[in-house]
Amino acid sequence: MVDGRKIAILGAGRIGESLIAGLLSSGWRTAGEIAATARRAERVAELRERHGVEATLSNRDAVSGAGLVVVSVKPQDLDSLLGEIGGLISPEQTVLSVAAAIPTSLIESRLSPGVPVVRAMPNTPSTVHEGIAGLCAGAHASDEHLDLAEDALAHLGSVVRVPEKAMDAITAVSGSGPAYFALLAEAMIEAGILLGLSREISTQLVVQTMLGTAKQLRDERMHPVELREMVTSPGGTTIAAIRELEMAGVRAAFLNAIQAAMVRSRELASGGE
Repeated sequence: MVDGRKIAILGAGRIGESLIAGLLSSGWRTAGEIAATARRAERVAELRERHGVEATLSNRDAVSGAGLVVVSVKPQDLDSLLGEIGGLISPEQTVLSVAAAIPTSLIESRLSPGVPVVRAMPNTPSTVHEGIAGLCAGAHASDEHLDLAEDALAHLGSVVRVPEKAMDAITAVSGSGPAYFALLAEAMIEAGILLGLSREISTQLVVQTMLGTAKQLRDERMHPVELREMVTSPGGTTIAAIRELEMAGVRAAFLNAIQAAMVRSRELASGGE
């Protein structure tokens, strides 16, 4: 008997636990409606104590009767997990995979015929409920299954729906995106130190500037060019800095880097090392 309210989260690591916290804090699900799994007994005890959910070492027990089964294990552990639970999941259940670079067809091949599979690519800001996830449907997933998956993932941040062929681009832009911003922040912080600021002050300036800029672009719906031109006065400090960045080919470097990330995502999806 499938309970449409029950959610099983298999592999409650950082993203999995963030989802638990989001579902509970919003009231969308109660602790009694969530089952979570972990590989270590101490982690199971921690999840029970911290969130009050039904935590277990057994993936088989967790998926029993769950309307939504969230697969949140590392990609290298997915094959083993599906071998364990694949025959237990029925077409009345929905599988939501957040395992990076794993296509829905591979997951479907390890499940019973007709099981709906939805694939998502959330990013690390999901752990502070400010993430964004790309979402796509497998062969047997309808809008109803996408709606359920989106409702769950919305508790980690924003969600965009795309065809599966776009998931490698999603991975390259937003999945890997936090690393690009972290690298930029690192460089700006070091520049502040070079100019005589303390590391603490430089870090505070850079991080808050990044946060404020992102909120302007999002909340005021500003185009990046509009914001850049607003800050850039004729003959001023900003245009001098922008000239150096353009001369160094920073824009082209980002285009090439993100394209390289997409190519690598495709290699991984096709089983490449």
